[in-house]
Amino acid sequence: MGKIRVLSDQVANQIAAGEVVERPASVVKELLENSLDAGATRIRLEIEAGGRKLIRIVDNGHGMGRDDALLAFERHATSKLRSSDDLLSIATLGFRGEALPSIASVARVSLETRAVEDEVGTMLEIAGGNLLRVEDAGLPAGTTIAVRDLFFNTPARRKFLRSEQTELGHVAALVTHYALAHPDKHFELHSSTQSLLVAPAVANAGERLYQIFGRETFESLIPVAAELDFSRAGLPEPPPWKRGEDYEAPEPGFIRLTGFVSKPELQKLNRNSIYVFVNGRLIRDRLILHAFTEAYRNIIPPTSYPVVLLFLEMPPQEVDVNVHPAKTEVRFRQGSFVHDFVRDAVRTAQMNARPAASFFAALNSAPSLASSLLVDVSPLPGVDPAVFAPNGGLQALVAGSESFIEPQDTASFDLLAPVVPASPGRLSFEGSGMSVGYDEPAQSGIVEGAGGTSEHQPTLNSLATLKPLGQLRDSFILATNEEGLWIVDQHVAHERILFEKILRERKVEQVQRQRLLMPVLVELLPEQMVTFAAIAEELERNGFEAEPFGPRTLAVKATPVGLEGRELERMLEEVLAVTEREQQVENEEARRTRIAASIACHAAIKINMPLEPAKIDWLLTELGKTEHPTSCPHGRPIALRYSLKDIQRAFQRI
Repeated sequence: MGKIRVLSDQVANQIAAGEVVERPASVVKELLENSLDAGATRIRLEIEAGGRKLIRIVDNGHGMGRDDALLAFERHATSKLRSSDDLLSIATLGFRGEALPSIASVARVSLETRAVEDEVGTMLEIAGGNLLRVEDAGLPAGTTIAVRDLFFNTPARRKFLRSEQTELGHVAALVTHYALAHPDKHFELHSSTQSLLVAPAVANAGERLYQIFGRETFESLIPVAAELDFSRAGLPEPPPWKRGEDYEAPEPGFIRLTGFVSKPELQKLNRNSIYVFVNGRLIRDRLILHAFTEAYRNIIPPTSYPVVLLFLEMPPQEVDVNVHPAKTEVRFRQGSFVHDFVRDAVRTAQMNARPAASFFAALNSAPSLASSLLVDVSPLPGVDPAVFAPNGGLQALVAGSESFIEPQDTASFDLLAPVVPASPGRLSFEGSGMSVGYDEPAQSGIVEGAGGTSEHQPTLNSLATLKPLGQLRDSFILATNEEGLWIVDQHVAHERILFEKILRERKVEQVQRQRLLMPVLVELLPEQMVTFAAIAEELERNGFEAEPFGPRTLAVKATPVGLEGRELERMLEEVLAVTEREQQVENEEARRTRIAASIACHAAIKINMPLEPAKIDWLLTELGKTEHPTSCPHGRPIALRYSLKDIQRAFQRI
């Protein structure tokens, strides 16, 4: 007998489940996407024991007949593909036909479904991949799937699940973000102890964002909207021998971007708060993440990351979603085109918004690990509430992120009566549901348009109207206008002015330089001399004239205007202190902005430097003309506003 054998269907399904079903949130993702593909407008999820014990999803989609219900649990059975050509234009969230058989192979599944045109529905039960019962039943139109005892027949997989609270957090994050992606649909998420999310259908994504997270989160984000046609990129066409007589070239279509990005004052220490949907599908794509990094370059510190909620729409032919078993990664046909479009759209939104940082917000704006885009999940009995963020959001429970074993995963067993803390969220009663949040319902005038804008958001457009009052310790400029009291850091303000000036002059090859009477000799390490050889051309374009003067000495004959003395040496040490690995991954634009930022920092006026009134006026005027007056090239805030309303509230006048 040969050594090679064909695996049984049950083993093959369990292997497929290992790729598709990683945790309860993976099951929820597959079932939720099936409901959306079925045209459901109301989706209700019930979770018990973090998804280990029960996952039930109820929808009002088009449902299935008896034959389709049985066939849905066969491997690679799907209603969404007909031929291999359909793989090039996938417009649905699911398409492989692996989800249901994979889930049924590692759990006890019951299905209740009825098609709209049928008079009788179908109810069936499957356990571990074996069909137990099929019968007719009187059911409403739509589908209800209950998944019980997940991984009951694969204890090794069950052992690697995290605590109930951790798994529930992953489910809550996943459902929340699909609710954000589909504001025209009604979503509900309930656990055995609380109602986590009740989000009735609304008009647009801005209203949904306000509905779920309230005013504070809504006002810390900037709406983004952009559209561009694919005419310059074009769609792939079949070869001439496959074109019929009536063949017409396909329309290139459009790429659209809508959503929200955070103001520079809101920063995170990881990418867990970046959420991108491509044609309604939640993805984690390195190309898009790099586009966000480039968009926020020289606006926030390089070690910080923004909060992003963006929706990309493009022709299905332009994106390949069949590159990952869990369908969380995609491949764009025109990768560089999409990258530049996203980068420029986000950067333009920041330039147009010019948000002003509040004085009080800046005091609490230190980058954090917690994700701000999570609904409340109150602690369960036996879980230390200290692991939860002050605002009720979990501190690192994000769907798709890496998890580690937490202390609460091994909570001790005792016989005390369970005490379930009350959820700060609000539940829905009869009539229209109320959203679970931490703020009052949206008032008239708060949410407007497709993106949603607050009735009054402070911006930096009023910098030109500032009247300087003087300096605080010769370091900070105090100024005022009708909006309130402003505090401007004179060093970083001048740094931003010089940075953008250097980039403009560098772009048109008109950099102003000053020739030194005597060359300045700078001693360098051997690795710094190697780095200098790599960036010598860029330094020359920025106003430097330097050449080696011996094996470890650099002779500087000319420098950019304003850079001299000890600051010149510090600047050269800074731009040359780059590791070999950083040089390899650094592109031309990143190198250009890094050198410009270093020149601007060392040429700018310093703190503890008294300024004449005319110099202060010039500084504020030039700052108002910059594209990004929000922060210096290294990400530090430039101006903080102490609003008139805050002053009146402090003096108890309102």
